[in-house]
Amino acid sequence: MNILHISDLHFGSRHWKGNNEMLLEKLNSYPADIVINTGDSTTDALESEFEAASIFLRSITCEHVISIVGNHDKRNMRSQDFFQEYINKVELIYPQNPGNCTKNKLFLDGITTGIKERFTDINFIKKISINGESILLVCLDTNELYKDNGYVDEEVLLSVSGEIEQLSYDQVILLNHHSILETDSDPLFNSSRVIDFIRKHNIHHVFCGHTHKLALMKSIDLYHQYSFTQYRNGTLTSHSHSSDTNMFLFYENLGKKEMKINLIRICIEGDQLIFKEAVIANG
Repeated sequence: MNILHISDLHFGSRHWKGNNEMLLEKLNSYPADIVINTGDSTTDALESEFEAASIFLRSITCEHVISIVGNHDKRNMRSQDFFQEYINKVELIYPQNPGNCTKNKLFLDGITTGIKERFTDINFIKKISINGESILLVCLDTNELYKDNGYVDEEVLLSVSGEIEQLSYDQVILLNHHSILETDSDPLFNSSRVIDFIRKHNIHHVFCGHTHKLALMKSIDLYHQYSFTQYRNGTLTSHSHSSDTNMFLFYENLGKKEMKINLIRICIEGDQLIFKEAVIANG
């Protein structure tokens, strides 16, 4: 199974000045079975930004392009509506017992007008088949409305678990925006809750973004005799900060002994893009 990992496109006022046509040509040159986009497709969750991101993402030729929501994508009370309309029309997972939820602004007030969906979390599961193997892509919303740090509601996790337990599959891959294994200025506050979820469902591969920095990390729990790998990407097309790393990753034979990880850095020279490729690890 080959996976192309992109993240943090940040379409909007701080979007980059590079050549999208050249970038798409490069992305489409990789034989990806799945393209994973781990959030922040927009800068301020404006409808125009969602629309621009949609045009870009729909120009990727891979059959399976899976996008999740990031903290920048939830800066608008209509974020869920825009995500569903422009990025991914998905079947949302709702909490079975809403009264037990503790996440901030998980539900908008009933008198709020102009929105179709009061529930603000975007949790969903995609089941696809790759080379005869059934893959569950569990997409977990680690973001709170109007906030940059992360929080996962325990009641929502229970509902996601319930959905997983009703399905048959060969492998589970987790997608979430915030890092689980490390922290920054806008961290996922209750990452241990997600780690328990990972162990419960025998998940070995976790993809994330958020920090605009590359980090490939393996967690080994000696007590529970369990490990998983977290793949954190940089940013695909953002120049929001001077230290941003424009890049994407291509994983050949994910999880196999012969796995190869290809790092592609993106440099802008005039109206041209220069792609600097390297193999950064072998499985």
